[in-house]
Amino acid sequence: MSLDIKICGLKTEAALDAALDGGASHVGFIFFAKSPRNIAPEDAGRLRQAARGRAQAVAVTVDADDAALDGIVTAVRPDLLQLHGKETPERLTAVKGRYGLPVMKAFALREATDLAAIAPYRGVADRFLFDAKPPVGAELPGGNGLAFDWRILAGLDGGIDYMLSGGLNAANIGEALALSKPTGVDISSGVESAPGVKDPARIAEFFRAVRAVRGARAA
Repeated sequence: MSLDIKICGLKTEAALDAALDGGASHVGFIFFAKSPRNIAPEDAGRLRQAARGRAQAVAVTVDADDAALDGIVTAVRPDLLQLHGKETPERLTAVKGRYGLPVMKAFALREATDLAAIAPYRGVADRFLFDAKPPVGAELPGGNGLAFDWRILAGLDGGIDYMLSGGLNAANIGEALALSKPTGVDISSGVESAPGVKDPARIAEFFRAVRAVRGARAA
């Protein structure tokens, strides 16, 4: 089973080391002032250097304008841009053209009908990320530690490349992978001791859980 693993919302060298040592394929840096995982582009750039050659760096933004993206791309030199706001297909096309980088578009899901929203983005987004819809009044579009019914993904076209996110942790990753068929998973709050505080021990535990699932499937 080939599975990308993205540890998102990294802010410290210790957390980054834990992600890389565990075998993360992607490391995510969040640039959104309201998030407890927000990081300055210059700080993310320094962490990104340590990940170079070991994992792809993902810059996560929410409805960022060109000026903000210019600063992030210049400081971080990411491999992938993740757009987690209300960006239109036209905005994705413009961002891809401006930076020459692949774009992953995030969508918030609660029920199967929510999947209809991805149709205009097919052929535009290079990858999708499916997260749980935030609670009413929440300030964060993601990273709320909530899961959705993964069974709604069972009927997806097999050609859709997506990362699964939202409420994942070491205890439920086996069930999540059994009920959906993602090409990657994205975890943030599930490996934290407090909002925005990554726990290296929980990161290691998550990777052990994924390896256990892989081993069981191989057997």
